[in-house]
Amino acid sequence: MIENILEASGLSKSYRIGKRQIKILEDISFSVGKGEFVVIEGQSGSGKSTLLSLLSGLDKPDTGSIRMNGRDIVELSEDQLAPIRNTHIGFIFQAFHLVPSLNSLENVMFPAELNKDPEAEAKAVRLLERVGLKDRKTSMVHQLSGGEKQRIAICRALINDPPLVFGDEPTGNLDSANSGRIIDLLVELHKELATTLVIATHNQNIGARADRCLRLKDGRLDAAGIPTC
Repeated sequence: MIENILEASGLSKSYRIGKRQIKILEDISFSVGKGEFVVIEGQSGSGKSTLLSLLSGLDKPDTGSIRMNGRDIVELSEDQLAPIRNTHIGFIFQAFHLVPSLNSLENVMFPAELNKDPEAEAKAVRLLERVGLKDRKTSMVHQLSGGEKQRIAICRALINDPPLVFGDEPTGNLDSANSGRIIDLLVELHKELATTLVIATHNQNIGARADRCLRLKDGRLDAAGIPTC
């Protein structure tokens, strides 16, 4: 029996805009097994990004619990969450979120340097080599293509060997050719590193490669646990 690394139970989230209360998520419950590749699929506005923010501890739900390796992260303070997010979780964003003043190598190293890892540079070089960007390690962010930026962002997400990696529309800013390369790379690294991967996307090509696909519709899980998107 596969042990769960992530368990969400009864998650709801609303935001207030003026006098209006906008419900984004309602009664979301599901689990993710260690080493599983799960896609959360849905159209824009379905609540995917909000759900990923909750699952990764970037935001807190109005109701419900999120257990990561059995520990409810909803109950933790920001000081308690920060080291978990840096060592236990990797995050790949649609907009890359690289630091413009740092070169490629420095961007990848940054989370490991926060951990005071003496092997930060060596690990970063190995990751850049793995994704075919070793010769771009001194390039600044503005000198990189969109596909290169996302490969750098993937390396940064993996530098601390996190057991759990989230991706929020990781191919959303890429053309179809680069999108396909990033999907292939994510699948390869998932298998090589036995990392648990949770990706929110409307790209059905990613869903077709996942172990399991969850569909979000109007803030609710429309069909949980079906084999593919």
